[in-house]
Amino acid sequence: MSVVEVADGQEAAFLAIARQFSVIMAKKHYGRTDIVRDESSPNMFYAVRHWASASAAEACHADVDVGALTSRLYRIAKVTHLVNGVRRSDPASDNRRVRGAEADRRSGFDRRVDSTGRPEGNRRVADRRLGPRRLRGRAGKVDLVAAARRARENADARFSHFKVGAALEAADGSVITGCNVENATYGLTICAERVAVFKAISDGYREFTRIAIVADTSTLTPPCGACRQILWEFGGNLDIVLANLESTEATHRLKDLLPLPFDARLL
Repeated sequence: MSVVEVADGQEAAFLAIARQFSVIMAKKHYGRTDIVRDESSPNMFYAVRHWASASAAEACHADVDVGALTSRLYRIAKVTHLVNGVRRSDPASDNRRVRGAEADRRSGFDRRVDSTGRPEGNRRVADRRLGPRRLRGRAGKVDLVAAARRARENADARFSHFKVGAALEAADGSVITGCNVENATYGLTICAERVAVFKAISDGYREFTRIAIVADTSTLTPPCGACRQILWEFGGNLDIVLANLESTEATHRLKDLLPLPFDARLL
C-alpha cells in the first residue's frame, strides 16, 4: 500500500499511468491495483496492490515496463510506501505464534493483536492499526542518515581527503549505500551518490524514494551536477536528505536542485 501525492496539475497524467499499470498487472497476471482518491485532498491517492503471489510481485518489480511507468510516476508525484506485505514464507518463523514475545508480530500482513490475559478483556485499547492518515508525515523507520554516515567511513579519498557517504532507499525499504572512490587520474573518481545508484541498479532495484548524503562539513553538501542527473534518471523526483557528522539536516526535492533536467523525454 502506498500514498501518492500528485503535483498540482498532474492528476490526469497520474491516472493515465495508473491505468497503464493496471493493464500490465492484469495482462501479465501479477494481480490488480486499486486507486482511491482521498476525499479531503484532491491531490492525494492511495494505491493498493493485490498480488497474485510472491513470485508475481518479484516479477513485477523486475519488469522493465513497470520500471518505466514508475520512473514517470516519480517525476510527477511523491510516493510513500506504507506496507510491503508480500514476502515468501520463512520456515523458521512458521511457529511464530507460539513463541510469544520472540516473534515480530507486526511484520507483513500479520497485524492481529492477541488480547488474551489483558485486564480489559478482549477489547483492544492500544497498538491500533495505523491507517494512511495516521501515518501521513510520520518519520520512516529507516535511519538513512546513520547509514550514510557509516558508508562514509569506507570512502577512499586519499587525494582530496573529502569523504562522502550516501544511503539510497529503495521502494521496498531496502537501503543501498555508497561512498566516494577517488583515482590518481582524478577524472575517474566517482561520487558516493553514483556508487549507491549503480550498486542498486546492479542488484536489481528499479524504484527509489529518497537518498541521504553525509559529509564532514559545517555547510551541508548537495550532490554535484553529474550525480543530480543520475539520480533524476533512475529515481525521478527523490527526496534528498543532506547531513553532516553532527545533527544538522535538510531535505530538498530533486526537482528543486535540478529544475530543468535532461531525460528520455527529450530524445
